[in-house]
Amino acid sequence: MPLSRIITIVVGLSVIFGLMLWLISALSRLYSEIAWTSPFLANFLVFILIVLLICFIAIFIYYLGVLPNRQSGTRGKHRKNVPTLPAEKNQIASKTIQAVKKQVAQIQDEVTQKALLAKSQQIEANLTTGILKVAVFGTGSAGKTSLVNALIGEMVGDVNASMGTTTEGVTYSLKLPQANREILITDTPGILEVGAPGEIREQLARQLATEADLLLFVCDNDLRASEFIPLEALASIGKRSILIFNKIDLYSEEEQEIIIANLQQRVKNFIAPVDVLKACANPQPVQFSEDEMIQPEVEITAVIKRLAAICRAEGDDLLADNILLQSQRLGEEARKLISQQRSREADKIIVRYQWIGAGVIACTPLPVVDMLATAAVNAQMVVEIGQVYGCDLNSETGRDLALSLGKTLVSLGVVKGAIELVAKALQFTAATYVVGKVIQGISAAYLTRIAGKSFVEYFSHDQDWGDGGITEVVQRQFKLSRKDEFVKSFVQDAITRVIEPIKDTLDNNFQEEEMEYSNDVYFDDGDDWGSDNKSRDEWR
Repeated sequence: MPLSRIITIVVGLSVIFGLMLWLISALSRLYSEIAWTSPFLANFLVFILIVLLICFIAIFIYYLGVLPNRQSGTRGKHRKNVPTLPAEKNQIASKTIQAVKKQVAQIQDEVTQKALLAKSQQIEANLTTGILKVAVFGTGSAGKTSLVNALIGEMVGDVNASMGTTTEGVTYSLKLPQANREILITDTPGILEVGAPGEIREQLARQLATEADLLLFVCDNDLRASEFIPLEALASIGKRSILIFNKIDLYSEEEQEIIIANLQQRVKNFIAPVDVLKACANPQPVQFSEDEMIQPEVEITAVIKRLAAICRAEGDDLLADNILLQSQRLGEEARKLISQQRSREADKIIVRYQWIGAGVIACTPLPVVDMLATAAVNAQMVVEIGQVYGCDLNSETGRDLALSLGKTLVSLGVVKGAIELVAKALQFTAATYVVGKVIQGISAAYLTRIAGKSFVEYFSHDQDWGDGGITEVVQRQFKLSRKDEFVKSFVQDAITRVIEPIKDTLDNNFQEEEMEYSNDVYFDDGDDWGSDNKSRDEWR
């Protein structure tokens, strides 16, 4: 007990004892004087004084005893509230995983859907295990496997070879008494190895490092640019890292301090100086004399202490942060797949309506060219594209959007530009196709494509045309669709899909009509075909 508190207690008890003696003496005199005239008032006064004295004693005891305990309890309560942050992060991660599952359910490819669902289940399982995953990352010659050997206390890999000994991620269970939790430590393949196999191993190493809760980046000298870049990239996504300068037995004390200072300076923006450590996981034998070799001891105490301290103080935070990161990355992957899936479905709708429009216009050409815009933008196409992106539109809304975009096509001169592009492309085809209705039909299909692509962009951005409005979107799609190679290919496709079938149908119908006419003339006039019969070319 502090001396100040003992003095306070002694002085307080002395004051209380003195007051009690004085009060007893004063009460006896006062009571005797008042009791002669008013016994009730005397008794009431004594009662009030006794209550006040009891309150004073209670307040004193409360201040000396209860209040300090309450304060210490409050401090303890605050300490207990520190882990509530990971709990909140876990709740956020759990909600994110549930949202990801809903997104995965929308993916049509069963193989991809099962793979993403398995990933989400694995992330969800990590919420309850509490196991911390640590990845040892770096070049193949930095001594990663030696460090893992030293940490777990047994040989787990070939540490004699200089490069590429670990071809796959190997995971071991490590229990540090100071950490109060199980740790899974993974020896990742080395990075910066030459050749295709080396690139494959590096991709695996980066994936394992990204999925880990804590990263141990191992180097054997000052960081090269090729080492700094992946380390900085992992830190940029929030990956907690420890930088370990290994193989210090190859350097003098002065050289070690210089290298450590350089490392701390290079990574100061994303790794604290306290997390830049020295180690010697596999010291080389030293020639003590001609007949004696000395094997120095492993020096990884600083690494073990720092690893245990981080796991104990930040373990819950690291686990929660990584679960949240993995669930968000999985959600991004699912959204990208859904976006690609929607884009394919929307393209099918656009292709269907562009050839329908081309066939209709080719058979019934419009008297005014600007009417092509209204005819090309089909309201039903707009509704169906909206449904692909989860937007339920009624026919009236579809018509309004179609009309608005059709007017934009006219005002920007896209209609005339489309006709010119199609007419130019048709110059390289058979001359028999170069007629007005063919140009209009193919132009209608071309405009339908531009309109459809514009609406895809509109719906993919939550029914928002963006800062530049509908004009900028239409101009961008027209620019993307006016390349010579695309236009020529599109025109040829239109001829094959629409124009030639229509021509063949008309030819067949003409032949059938000609046969019927010939039969009628033959039966009416015998062998005389008549003087007014028309040539086939005139019917065409």
